[in-house]
Amino acid sequence: MKTDHQIIASHISSALKKNILLSSAFLTGALLLTGCQSTSLSSNANQSNAMTAKQTPAAAKTALAAALQKQRRQSFSYHSNVEISNDQQLTHVSVVEEVASNAVEEYCEETHDQAYAKLIAQAEKRNKEVLDADYDAQRTALKDTYLECSVAYQTWEDNKDNEDETAVTVASSYQQLFDNYDDKPKALDIKKAALLDAYLLKPLSINSQGIYQPLAGKATMLASVQYHARNHHSSINQPIYIDFKNGDIYLWADNVAMLNSEFLDDKLGTKWRNKWLKIAMDDGTLPKDFGREVIKSHFAALDLTYEAAPVSQFDYVAPSTLVSLSPKLPEHQLPAMQTSAQVIRRVQSAESYDKFYQDYMRIFYNRISQKYPELIKENESDAVADTDAEKFTSKALVQQLLAMVKSSVDKEVEATASSAKVQELYGFDKRGQLKWQHLRTELPSKAKSDKGLVVDVMQQYFAIQATNMAFPNLPSDKQVPNASNSIDVRQYGRDLMQYYRDGNGTAMGKMMFGMLPMARESVETIE
Repeated sequence: MKTDHQIIASHISSALKKNILLSSAFLTGALLLTGCQSTSLSSNANQSNAMTAKQTPAAAKTALAAALQKQRRQSFSYHSNVEISNDQQLTHVSVVEEVASNAVEEYCEETHDQAYAKLIAQAEKRNKEVLDADYDAQRTALKDTYLECSVAYQTWEDNKDNEDETAVTVASSYQQLFDNYDDKPKALDIKKAALLDAYLLKPLSINSQGIYQPLAGKATMLASVQYHARNHHSSINQPIYIDFKNGDIYLWADNVAMLNSEFLDDKLGTKWRNKWLKIAMDDGTLPKDFGREVIKSHFAALDLTYEAAPVSQFDYVAPSTLVSLSPKLPEHQLPAMQTSAQVIRRVQSAESYDKFYQDYMRIFYNRISQKYPELIKENESDAVADTDAEKFTSKALVQQLLAMVKSSVDKEVEATASSAKVQELYGFDKRGQLKWQHLRTELPSKAKSDKGLVVDVMQQYFAIQATNMAFPNLPSDKQVPNASNSIDVRQYGRDLMQYYRDGNGTAMGKMMFGMLPMARESVETIE
């Protein structure tokens, strides 16, 4: 059974994965959020004029589209903050809505026991016994209520699968209660929500910062997660450097060196200390200019899905009213938002947002599949003919990813009665420059009447300062990855594989490599 934390992590991962602004919470998400959906930091008279035009929904949609498209070739620095809150779970439930037990069959007894306990407490305050004559009427009322509830429940239970029109009628209040019991907030759920808020959400902080320079062909991201409780302070930072021109991603190796040394590479030592891990996205097996076509297809899909969006989803919001939005925006995110000269809002239902995502994926997939039919596997039998070595090439990985996209596109968007919304806010200064954008997503709750977690992602944009270091926590000679300060993961993997072929390695490593098709034969020779 999953723990509450695992369920939360699963929900957050799913929500961010579906989000076009944040396709991946850890890496590409922030880059898409900044690089693909932001506006220019340079002055633009036409955009400023558009912002001061008549504030209609149509004008809001047009102005926002122009802003998002102009950014794609601009450079800037950014800072992102992710806030996760369950305030809705803690504040929206009234005492009247809350039910006594977690299971409907226990409701009558639990309700009676809790009421009787309160009566005992009242008697003790008056230094009396609950069995005194003074409490005869109240005890009788509790008994009658319990019997009435029990009879109603048993009748409701008997009638559930009974299609006989002569079935005994249950009192409407009990009928409604029992019919919708699973959707009612439970005391245990509220208690869990309070513990989650106190011990995980409140002490947790998630941030990222970096620069985006498309013309220079690079982007950086310093992702960080902090946990600050009274007696526990911990933090982890992960520098990321992306070289668009060569199609390489670099991750700081220190964060994974210890685990790798412990479980896989017992000869690693300190070779990864103060080093980058280079991950080449193309090993030469992908079509020429494939990466450029992916970016073009991504933008085309975004533009087409945006164009099809109903005008009613857009409007202008007075910055002074942001503080009164419900549920409330995080207090530490509000100050930067309230200084805006203009704010545009887009609100979608959960179902509409899922459809937007699916339409985007469909357009993207169709463009790529038409341009590169050799990357599309018609059926699973195509994979059987591949050799073991071919299964781990860039081409093979892209084929698998496209197959996953196709599977997602083929699924129907499920209709839902959820009232959850996805809200996007965009803040502009007096010159019409986009200074920040904010995304709010409500994660689904297991109870229809219960409000789920809320994820607020706030991202601000700034001009790049020459004095700013992309990675303040790294030495100056490690700010930019190069051949001398990085480890090529592809070459390292080949060397590690040979190490295991020679009969070396950890027990965990032998088990893991033994599960890889291309290593299975080699591992058998080791044994």
